[in-house]
Amino acid sequence: MKIKICGITNLEDALDAIDAGADALGFVFYENSPRYIEPFKARIIVERLPPFIQTIGLFVNESNAYINQVCVNAKMQSAQIIDDDAYTDFKTLNCRYIKVLRAKSQEDILNLRNDYVLVDAFVDNFGGEGKRLELEWFKYTDCSKIILAGGLNENNLSQLAGYGFYGVDVSSGVEAHKGKKDKQKMINFVKAVHEI
Repeated sequence: MKIKICGITNLEDALDAIDAGADALGFVFYENSPRYIEPFKARIIVERLPPFIQTIGLFVNESNAYINQVCVNAKMQSAQIIDDDAYTDFKTLNCRYIKVLRAKSQEDILNLRNDYVLVDAFVDNFGGEGKRLELEWFKYTDCSKIILAGGLNENNLSQLAGYGFYGVDVSSGVEAHKGKKDKQKMINFVKAVHEI
C-alpha cells in the first residue's frame, strides 16, 4: 500500500517522512489552510529531496492555469485536486493529477468510475480535520484504485485489512500540531500500514 504524508511545510518534516518510509509528500497550495506553503518555499524543500520520492501539490477549486503554474514553480510531479465548484479544466492541465472525492454518503463511493481517486470525508473546510469515513461504504467496491484519506492514524489502520486500498493519505494523524509533523508518529504510521 502506497503512503502519502500531506501538509509538509518544512525540510525537516519532509526528510523525517521519507526516513519513516513515505512514498509521496504532499504540499498544500490552499491559502486558507494552516498547512499552506508558498510555491517557491516548497520548491526549496523539493530541490533537497532524495530521488524516487513523489511530490504532490494539493489544490482547492483553482483554475488549470494556476495549477499548471504552481506545479512548475514548486516542482510538483502531480496535482491532487478538489474541484467541488468545477473551476478546473482537466483536459488542459499540463501535469499529472488525481481527483479528490469528498464523500458524503455510500452512494458517492458506489458511483466511482474505474479511475485512480483519492477519497476523503466531506467536511465544511478542506482537509486535515481528522474526520473518518465509514469503512462500510467500501464493502461492495473495488478499492484497488482508491487512496483513502480522512482520520487515519497508527491506531486505526488495522481496520483497513481486507479492503485492498491502493494507498493511504495522512496529515493530521501524524502531526504534533497543525503544520508540524511528529517524527515518531510518522514512523509508527508507516509501520502500521506495512502490517496490514
